[in-house]
Amino acid sequence: MYERILVPTDGSAVAEVAVSHAVDLAERYGAELHALYVVDIDAVNLGLGTEQVDRIRQGHLGEMEELEAKANDATGVVADAARDRGIDVVEEIRVGRPHTVVANYAEKEDVDLVVMGSHGRAGVSRALLGSVTERVLRSSHVPVLVVDSQGTE
Repeated sequence: MYERILVPTDGSAVAEVAVSHAVDLAERYGAELHALYVVDIDAVNLGLGTEQVDRIRQGHLGEMEELEAKANDATGVVADAARDRGIDVVEEIRVGRPHTVVANYAEKEDVDLVVMGSHGRAGVSRALLGSVTERVLRSSHVPVLVVDSQGTE
């Protein structure tokens, strides 16, 4: 049923709940697991010069060691969990707007399922905060499993 499962991660408790579900599904279906960390270019853009932003957009994170370490740690958690259970894993770090990058990656890599966490917020809280997960749901042509992680923080 599933050959490739994508789990976007930022290393948060919300993402960890989704990672657990994604690893379980990948093991059950013998699927390859893709761990994706997206460097939010809009967030990184604050306080940086044009040249730095351009280098980051091209994937050169070396100048931002903390950011690169955070990205590697987040995908590394997924990779370790997957490999411990005999699952093939692909680790990727991309730069852009998270919802766009996730949707495009899923389509380009022929992913069968995206597994994402959600805070479970509703109403004004959701409207004010925005939701990467909600935007992925609206923009992806790939099925998205949303894991409610309320109570994990």
